[in-house]
Amino acid sequence: MWLHPKTKGTSSFGKRINKTHTHDRRTGRRNYHIQKKTTPSHYNWSVKAKRRCTTGTGRMRHMKKVFRRFRNGFREGTTPKPKRRSAAAPSAVATK
Repeated sequence: MWLHPKTKGTSSFGKRINKTHTHDRRTGRRNYHIQKKTTPSHYNWSVKAKRRCTTGTGRMRHMKKVFRRFRNGFREGTTPKPKRRSAAAPSAVATK
């Protein structure tokens, strides 16, 4: 004599929301954990993982220019001063 099951086991697991991960807005990969609200690469769990995807691992097309401009004080719209000839330039060999 079987009554309908009053179970919390196998039959209940099919009714769960079946996706734990969705697309990450930052990287576009499908590894954003919905409950944790984070991705493995941004979770701060490993120094090595940070080293793989931090600034300086790619081309740095823009940042290379910014570093150079920073060293020069972000100058814009100026021209360099003309270089003066040095007074101690060696002249032609003196004749006797």
